[in-house]
Amino acid sequence: MDSQTTPRDPAARVLLLSGGDNVVVATGPIAQGTALPEHGVIANHDTPQGHKIAIRPLQSGAPILKFETVIGYAAHDIAPGDWLHSHNIKFDAVDKDYAFARDYVPTDILPEDQRASFMGIRRDNGQVGTRNYIGLFVTVNCSATVARKIGNYFDEERMEDWANVDGVIPFIHETGCGMEMTGEPMDLLRRTLAGYIRHPNMAGAVVLSLGCERNNLAQFFEEQSLAEGKMLKTITMQHVGGTARAITEGKAAVRDMLDAANQVQRTPCSAEHITIGMQCGGSDGLSGLSANPGLGAAADILVRNGGTAILSETPEIFGVEHLLTRRAQSEAVGRKLVERMDWWLDYTKGRDTQINGVVSPGNQAGGLANVLEKSLGGAKKSGSTGLMEVYRYGEPVTQKGLVFMDTPGFDPVSATGQIAGGANLICFTTGRGSCFGSYPSPTIKLASNTPMFTQMQDDMDINCGTVIDGDKTIAELGQEIFDHILAVASGQASKSEALGVGEEEFAPWPIGVTG
Repeated sequence: MDSQTTPRDPAARVLLLSGGDNVVVATGPIAQGTALPEHGVIANHDTPQGHKIAIRPLQSGAPILKFETVIGYAAHDIAPGDWLHSHNIKFDAVDKDYAFARDYVPTDILPEDQRASFMGIRRDNGQVGTRNYIGLFVTVNCSATVARKIGNYFDEERMEDWANVDGVIPFIHETGCGMEMTGEPMDLLRRTLAGYIRHPNMAGAVVLSLGCERNNLAQFFEEQSLAEGKMLKTITMQHVGGTARAITEGKAAVRDMLDAANQVQRTPCSAEHITIGMQCGGSDGLSGLSANPGLGAAADILVRNGGTAILSETPEIFGVEHLLTRRAQSEAVGRKLVERMDWWLDYTKGRDTQINGVVSPGNQAGGLANVLEKSLGGAKKSGSTGLMEVYRYGEPVTQKGLVFMDTPGFDPVSATGQIAGGANLICFTTGRGSCFGSYPSPTIKLASNTPMFTQMQDDMDINCGTVIDGDKTIAELGQEIFDHILAVASGQASKSEALGVGEEEFAPWPIGVTG
């Protein structure tokens, strides 16, 4: 199926995605004995929505092709009409030609006067935010309760006097001590916290510490070039006299910031100031046919408008990373991506992880046989523009266009890294029905199929199942998503934001934590 078209027959029960494929994908449940005349086969088994049916005889070991890309190999001889899934698709290595930068084409960026705009919040440092929060941060989990109690104090009723402030949010993590004082684990934690403190959606911040933790407050500020001021305060519990006094001082520090934070006004801003973090979770066999390519089309529009789209979840592009290295703007950028993939393969060697083949039970139930198939669909979020840069987890994203950030596949951890890097919106595709949300950058949720969207309308922002139903093209869906990005960036509440989901989803990557 071409990325810009819909199925030829809106009532079709299966889709042939590319002419060279030897499988079709069921767009709804298919009963055993159902004839599929366009492909000359009869379904030999009951086949759930999102799963695959063979349309050609496959000998044992033959490659299974979806979008003319190998997603595994026949575990035994397979007859036309057979249901194909993890029980008869064998996961194995795939030959990859990285062809660094071979297919790179510079993006034709729109002139400034033709770019889309949104109502954003301009900061004094030139950044542009989509929201206006005061954050409560902890250097160590030992000061988490203090942060929560301060945040709870500034409830909706108390915040009525500061209508332009979106809230006072505690950002709690589980580490900060019992870990290496130097090296990647501490560097990762500190750059994540600093990225949130400096985030354009943050009007001010209070940083709370216990006083004896290994993530030492003074060292953290010095390393990250942070300095106290009117809109950045610190409180150390051991210095001020304990829990109660720290809570009292924290409340006072927030009050001192609220009037200044409330002075912001939204003004027209170019879409070049929007940075989206792209996520997928609870994926199904239709995610790669509707929501993911739809988001990819929206990302292409954003990039042409001068904005930035961050693709992540390194273990979930395994097997198709060569499709991205070919689009890299240089061999150096492509090799950065391969280096991060090699790190993951070494890190997970011998472990029961997704990158080694087996996806989650929900993914399997939704029709994804293995990580190769999941990666193929997930990579569709990247759209078609060149890959401009590759970042480590939580690093500041300064390059415009499509970029990649190395993160785990676990959604809260991955999105936290993207937000730390500067994403002021998260776009999250799901086929099974994820209920994810995030602060301070709101999450827009994109449903891959109409039945799930209908079932979970309170959590889903856009029904991408319209592509599967034959009502929209991918291009039309991409424009719908882009328009919604502009609306949410301008202050319209996303579904997860309206539900208040996101505070618990702040989750810095706890890599390498030791006793």
